[in-house]
Amino acid sequence: MTFQILLQVILFGIALSADAFSVAVTDGLTYSDINKKKSFFIAFVFGFLQAFMPLIGFWLVELIERLAGEFAGAQVGSIASKVVVWVAFGLLIFIGGKMLIESILEMRKPSEEKKERLFSVKEVIIFGFATAIDALAAGVAFHADVSTIYTIWLHVSIVLVITFCISLIGLFLGNQINKLLKGKYEISGIIGGCILILLAVWIVLSHYLGI
Repeated sequence: MTFQILLQVILFGIALSADAFSVAVTDGLTYSDINKKKSFFIAFVFGFLQAFMPLIGFWLVELIERLAGEFAGAQVGSIASKVVVWVAFGLLIFIGGKMLIESILEMRKPSEEKKERLFSVKEVIIFGFATAIDALAAGVAFHADVSTIYTIWLHVSIVLVITFCISLIGLFLGNQINKLLKGKYEISGIIGGCILILLAVWIVLSHYLGI
């Protein structure tokens, strides 16, 4: 692997991790019981899924090509890339909308009845899946660009490390913003919900408009 290709993979990893960064900021903003252990868990889940999804896309095209030919593999890859974009959109709209509505309702409650949003393993995995599923389409591009199995594993390893590090930065920034808000988690929830909804729209626009 030449330096130029390595640089391209690193830049590609940074681009893929942008979604995870946005959600990491949201988690840092809204989880009231976040700590180092939970931050590393969130970052690892985001990094693992962001690397795992392109791998699925790569092997899906490889399998279809072996069974039905190169043209069929390209067709399946094209269809899959469109489907996963809308799945990611739906998940993020649902989660972001739910967070936004719940936070608005929480603001209307007396202070003694307000509940803080707590860390949830299930929610983190759903977040990770929602932000990484559109990266499945990247696996199709990997299949066209890489020539050996060794190279694809190196690609996804770099993506995992980059997403892990960037997610940690996002969690830290979100936590610092929350401190500036002085623990007003309902406001943090509104901001977080808006971030997720905007991210959902961005995923669709970036796919169809190439931005």
